[in-house]
Amino acid sequence: GGKVTKKLVYSLKSFYFSVNFIIMDVTFAVIKERKSPPDKRVVLTPNSCLSLLKSFSSAKILIESSDIRSFSDNEYRSIGMNVTNDITDADILIGVKEVPVEQLIPNKSYFFFSHTIKKQPYNRKLLKAILEKKITLYDHETLVDYNYNRLIGFGYYAGVVGAYNCIRTIGLKMKVFNIDKASNLQGRTELNSTLKSISLPNIKIVLTGTGRVGQGAKEILDYMEIRQVNIYDFLSLNFDEPVYVQLDVLDYVKKIDGSESTKFDFFKNPSCYKSTFSKFTEIADVFIAGHFYGKGSPYFFNRKEAKSPNFKIKVVADISCDIDGPVACTIRPSTIESPIYGYNPQTESEVDFNSQGSIAVMAVDNLPCELPRDASDGFGEVFVNKIIPAFFDGDADGILMRSKMTDNGKLTPNFSYLQKFVDGIE
Repeated sequence: GGKVTKKLVYSLKSFYFSVNFIIMDVTFAVIKERKSPPDKRVVLTPNSCLSLLKSFSSAKILIESSDIRSFSDNEYRSIGMNVTNDITDADILIGVKEVPVEQLIPNKSYFFFSHTIKKQPYNRKLLKAILEKKITLYDHETLVDYNYNRLIGFGYYAGVVGAYNCIRTIGLKMKVFNIDKASNLQGRTELNSTLKSISLPNIKIVLTGTGRVGQGAKEILDYMEIRQVNIYDFLSLNFDEPVYVQLDVLDYVKKIDGSESTKFDFFKNPSCYKSTFSKFTEIADVFIAGHFYGKGSPYFFNRKEAKSPNFKIKVVADISCDIDGPVACTIRPSTIESPIYGYNPQTESEVDFNSQGSIAVMAVDNLPCELPRDASDGFGEVFVNKIIPAFFDGDADGILMRSKMTDNGKLTPNFSYLQKFVDGIE
């Protein structure tokens, strides 16, 4: 019968797709975001869809109807996309955040941030369901090149929005200006014009991180024409203007035993290093944390160090947002609605950020959501240029092979370390 034939076709497509990545007639679906709170971002924007179809004429795209995403159904319809409530004919389902278990369609391939690769306990049920439903999962975090460098992410926009939020926090904490939240602005153009309307006092800003997050934050500081200085001048000179310094890892750590420090060795053996960041906490007024923090790495500063009378930092924009970790004052994430809280170093507790002796902390953990259209544009462009081709060239660069977490009800070898987590043993 028709149903049996249809099931057989789906099974065969799924088989070839998961084993060989050589099917030329592929149907992609942009799925509705259903996680709460709602996320307005999308992987394939209308422009990304047009680019995909122009490059791969045999591809098809379905857009699941949504009243949430920052691009309306009509924007997709206006360029000829099929907007529908039925995406069961799609081979590849593409989203941003975790898909609720009850919405997972068995025997399909999915792309989304699953937040499981670090054994996050709140998503164990999700990973188990993915295996039980024999879903092939590609996590956006696991999309890496041959050298295992991340190919895609929202880090750049996290840096952009995080730096903007930092500037806003400076204005409120130091009572020098009050600008609107990024989430209330109509995209990057209005964000830029808002920044051009203000001036900072003579403060020193330290920025950590040189990756996508760090570069996004640096772009904002440079757009404001804040002068970048070297480490020696930052630490030893006074300025009559705001300045910043950008640090890479070896600028704030060194080997405990005094032997040679190298970036490669630090990432391989982080526990063999100690922090030298205190020389910056005694000089800087503002800390923008845009670094990657690996397990076993030394803290930038701990709670005891934050109590020191020599500790000068009054504003922390923790874009990395590692709770109770390397930045002692980040005791919880903040929200887009209420992005700033205060930390009292002496009592180690949360207070009003304007209270005496407090550190103003901005630790929003979903920063790109504040500029959903811009962030989606950037993400979609990279996804179409770097990930989509793998479905049409036999996965020539091994991107899908490396990133595939599950296949036919089992964890792939690269992610077999998650088996005990799935089983509830750890």
